Amino acid sequence: MSTDVTNLSSKAGQGQDGHQDAVQPEGARLSLGGWLRWVWRQLTSMRVALLLLLLLAVAALPGSLFPQEPQDPTAVDDYFTNNPRLAPWLERLGFFDVYSSPWFAAVYLLLFTSLIGCILPRIRVHWRALRAQPPRVPRRFDRFPAREERVVTEPRAVVQDTVMAALKGRYRAVVSGDGISAERGYLRESGNIVFHLSLIGILVSLAAGQLYSYRGQAVVIEGESFANSVVDYDSFDPGTFFDASSLEPFTFTLESFESEFTVDTQARDFAAKVRVTEPDGTSRPEVIKVNEPMHAGGANVYLMGNGFAPKITVRDGAGQVAFSGPVPFLPQDAVYTSKGVIKVPDVTGGQEQLGLTGAFLPTAAMAPDGSGAYSVHPQPTAPLMVLTLWAGDLGLDDGIPQNVYVLDTDDMRQVYEEAEDGSPGSADGGQRPVTLFLTPGQSIELPEGLGTVTFEALPRFVALDLRYDPTLPFLLVSSIAALVGLFASLFVPRRRLWVRLADSRGGGTAVSAAALARGDDPGLARDLARVLSAAGTVRDTSGEPRRRDPVAQPSQEIANDMPAGTSPAREGQ
Repeated sequence: MSTDVTNLSSKAGQGQDGHQDAVQPEGARLSLGGWLRWVWRQLTSMRVALLLLLLLAVAALPGSLFPQEPQDPTAVDDYFTNNPRLAPWLERLGFFDVYSSPWFAAVYLLLFTSLIGCILPRIRVHWRALRAQPPRVPRRFDRFPAREERVVTEPRAVVQDTVMAALKGRYRAVVSGDGISAERGYLRESGNIVFHLSLIGILVSLAAGQLYSYRGQAVVIEGESFANSVVDYDSFDPGTFFDASSLEPFTFTLESFESEFTVDTQARDFAAKVRVTEPDGTSRPEVIKVNEPMHAGGANVYLMGNGFAPKITVRDGAGQVAFSGPVPFLPQDAVYTSKGVIKVPDVTGGQEQLGLTGAFLPTAAMAPDGSGAYSVHPQPTAPLMVLTLWAGDLGLDDGIPQNVYVLDTDDMRQVYEEAEDGSPGSADGGQRPVTLFLTPGQSIELPEGLGTVTFEALPRFVALDLRYDPTLPFLLVSSIAALVGLFASLFVPRRRLWVRLADSRGGGTAVSAAALARGDDPGLARDLARVLSAAGTVRDTSGEPRRRDPVAQPSQEIANDMPAGTSPAREGQ
């Protein structure tokens, strides 16, 4: 690391006696430009880039530990209810929307800047290295990690041609007056650069995906259709630059939903069969399964949940149909014990609004002590709906949006009925809350002349998650390129090889060669021997010294004895 420090300066002045004043040294100071250069060098170093990458992973942890508002607002509301003191502080810190928080964006942008500042200078250096000639032949070979000398019978010109032929295809080689210089492994640094560029591509794709994508959730009941418009979504979260009017107007109808469970209630398969209609009027059947989304209108449609939506008809005391339709009941456990709310408006003057809340049990069984019912299996083999009755003002006329799964009982009263002494749930005065037990096709008359409730049918519903992200192809390409670049940077050997040829006194050619690798390279000596074996037939030197001393480990001292430009190029960070 280098810093730009101002040189010590001295000021000399002449006194009245003509002698030079004493030197007054100034303390070393770092100018503003020096500080900026120092900060930039630190930010663009690989050490800081790795720390930022680790920090980004740590910053993303709260997104998996706490419910996120864009994905599951209901879970966030439950967290506030269960943790009234901690939740407001977590909200201030942005823990319920981590990926849009300022501190996460700051780490993200710093990492992005660090990668760009790190890779651009390396691209320039690597480009110059690709166009440059291999380094010239060093003066001395005796301290290289792999070296060999031999005398062959072929003349010098022939040996030179055969050595160049052996290097061709693996090395970039040139012939000079000093001998043959060859180098290979440029793909190693190329892979390193591709890896870092791919990381930038991944970051850009993720950022663009947040800006130009959308995500929505919808509950669709068997026999009903969904249109890709904002009004049909139960929740819709567009990106900052996404135009909701550009939604592609495809539709689909949920024809049926099938589920399979083992005897011990383990899920085996879920399949939603739909028919998709494209904007041009063409239609096709599709099946949506877990981890097997449907593709329509550029969006992926995922199956996120399912349950039962009993079709209920409620008539008021005047005999008018006040409510009729399927009502989704949300599963609470593995046996699909489901909770739901039915809100019945008043359609006839003088009638109270009604609220029915309770549970749906797919395979109901009564408790041995008669205290209540419970479900024993998720399949609807013995369906039963257990409801309690409320009457009063639902607040539907206030114009305030309501949660369809929550019944506000502030302006309502619970309806009671006469109870036998000692019966479960009886209150003082011999009364107990009205509890309705309904099976498919059954109709029950409500007390106090409030009307009737009929369990008409039992359709299923599916909870779907629709996601549109135009950057997914770019994200995939960047991820694959990052893996390819990483493999190249790790496994492509970086080697340099030199061969010096001289006429031998006894005839033939004296061949001396050396090789150098970047880091540990077990194949370096073998590669050198392969090249020299192509030089020709070894001549019997009859007592002339012949040396072969290949060594696999590199020496740091070699670079000190090599001519300028022959030491291995510094690999990327």
